[in-house]
Amino acid sequence: MLVSFGDTLNNLELTPPSGIAAVLKTLLEKMIDNPINALINANYIGLIIWCVGIGLALRHSSQSSKTMMNDLSYAISFIVRVIIRFAPLGIFGLVASILAETGFDELYKYAHLLVVLVSCMLIVALVINPLLAYLVMRKNPYQLVFTSLKESAIPAFFTRSSAANIPVNIEICKKYNMDEDTYTVAVPLGAAINMSGAAVTITVLTLATVNSMPASAGIHVDIYSAVLLCIVTSVCACGASGIAGGSLLLIPVACSMFGIPNEISAKVIDIGIAIGVIQDSVETALNSSSDVVFIGAVSSAAQKKKNNTTKN
Repeated sequence: MLVSFGDTLNNLELTPPSGIAAVLKTLLEKMIDNPINALINANYIGLIIWCVGIGLALRHSSQSSKTMMNDLSYAISFIVRVIIRFAPLGIFGLVASILAETGFDELYKYAHLLVVLVSCMLIVALVINPLLAYLVMRKNPYQLVFTSLKESAIPAFFTRSSAANIPVNIEICKKYNMDEDTYTVAVPLGAAINMSGAAVTITVLTLATVNSMPASAGIHVDIYSAVLLCIVTSVCACGASGIAGGSLLLIPVACSMFGIPNEISAKVIDIGIAIGVIQDSVETALNSSSDVVFIGAVSSAAQKKKNNTTKN
């Protein structure tokens, strides 16, 4: 178990889903929830659906309304950045409290979780991404993959911000003569929505939470529910902020699918912050390097198609 949820569970009533059908039913009910009720009950999935709908509707609003929403978005991002600056103090207090109560045994569990997270991200970087690139470019993708890891992942690892790594990725694409019409659009867009590392983080931490719950909670995840969780987290990760620790705020969304209350989700976020120095750095490195891999694959395929057309 990652942490002990016993004291928290004693004061909460859990309604665990009985299977994939119950998970789908819960997900649908949360999606169509009344927005006021969703706000009162912290129904994150319902809030996201309403925000997406409002965002689509605002496309037809006046320029002044769009400017106001853009300024509001900047203000919220600024507040989040200020809060994150105080995260080291919170991490110190959390780790000190754990050491005082349980000793170093609890830190071993954190290290175990960190190994699982990093291993999953390495599998995505070295297996999944090359496979997707090969399906597009139809040639050995590993030269492109290793180039992106060397020139994009390393700077992203230290900045821990996909947005901050945009100029780096643009320079890489320009250096290797990738299609300018593609990378000038795809790099900023990828920094906002290509969050494969965030999807891994949300999925692993949610499944770790479920498996850390005591048997009395009655929460079990079958393979179909796990696949559904991966799909939902992949979509939700597109909305993760391109700043350090942005993916952790989406953990309650995934946990709510299995009836896990916000009180426990908050503890999981604390764990994510505690291991965030390494986890978030590797996550951002994966997010940023993936942009270069996919842009390079598309550019290579487009160039190959252009050459074949010229020959014909």
